[in-house]
Amino acid sequence: MPRPPDQDKRRDLTDRVRAYLVRNGLAGLSLRPLARTLGTSDRMLLYYFGTKEAMVAEALALDERRPLLQARDLLNAAGTPRSPAGIRRFMEEIWRRFGAPDLRPALPLYLEIMAAGLIEPDRYGPVLRDVLTEWTDLLTSAFRDLGMTDVRARAEAVLLVDATFGLLVASLAEGGREPADTAFPALLDRLEPGWHVT
Repeated sequence: MPRPPDQDKRRDLTDRVRAYLVRNGLAGLSLRPLARTLGTSDRMLLYYFGTKEAMVAEALALDERRPLLQARDLLNAAGTPRSPAGIRRFMEEIWRRFGAPDLRPALPLYLEIMAAGLIEPDRYGPVLRDVLTEWTDLLTSAFRDLGMTDVRARAEAVLLVDATFGLLVASLAEGGREPADTAFPALLDRLEPGWHVT
């Protein structure tokens, strides 16, 4: 009977894979050069993760600095926002965290994987869908708690999530956050009046 994988070693490998991906990106990712850099073998990576795509997904999923995990922590600490102003404050804090020095270097990788999900949906599509679906579900729930119908809550969440990710992409393409930092409050100014339930 084969031994089960060593979970401490798996976690260590996962952390090191993530650091490699942040430095080198996803384009041209090959298991052999990655394994050589990590001081292991491509067979060992496959033993622990199964596939390259599963390895990439796990490396991102276990990143405690992910804004989505931080967002859940915020909601757990403060509770679900109960007003449009509360949702705005929540999103302002999330936007601030997107610019944190420890997260900023990883954003190009997240966006690269999202783009890869569009180009190669069978390989990386689930990662793309998971990111957008998790954010949309989180905010749909918050909007529903304001008294919106399911349809309206999801529409508001999709609009807010997609616009926010669009500003993040633009800030990376422009090489600086200043324009997006100015635009984000303006976006909230436009959207917040629509969050009131009459």
